[in-house]
Amino acid sequence: MATSERVKPYEEKMEKAIDFLASDLQTIRAGRANPHVLDKIRVDYYGTPTPIQQLSNISIPEARMIQIAPWDKQALKAIERAILASDLGITPSNDGSNLRLVFPELTEERRKELSKDVQKRGENVKVTVRNARRDGNEEFKKLRKDSTISEDDEKDFADELQKLTDKYVKKIDEMVEEKKKEIMTV
Repeated sequence: MATSERVKPYEEKMEKAIDFLASDLQTIRAGRANPHVLDKIRVDYYGTPTPIQQLSNISIPEARMIQIAPWDKQALKAIERAILASDLGITPSNDGSNLRLVFPELTEERRKELSKDVQKRGENVKVTVRNARRDGNEEFKKLRKDSTISEDDEKDFADELQKLTDKYVKKIDEMVEEKKKEIMTV
């Protein structure tokens, strides 16, 4: 079913919400080292907040370790401070030229907390999708009131919007379940 032009902007909002959730879920660590956990951390590099990825080479030498090798050795202390100040909860080990982040095995309690957090993030994105639906329905009612579209068109657009909402909510549920399964896997 092709999306009609009137519904297209609301579908784009829903798609952006899904993209946001996908990138947000990547930043949650699930026991394994994942370089995306560093995505939100900014380093004060000569007065400019700069992503760690732009200052260094990030590698994963072991399953639960991230190694950060800054190109400018002067930035090593600033990167270390930024990681300590972040909500990552890991203390980097500094050998003078590299930083190593060793991710401890997650406890069962921590896994459950992370699962709840993932669920909450999914619910927040569902609210965004439903808000896009609500905005669309309000727009269609307004157009109907102004006699720009017929009552049948308003109903058709609302039905189409509801089908899109159902599709994206299902997609969100699948993403959340997949991430929760990843987190709970020991």
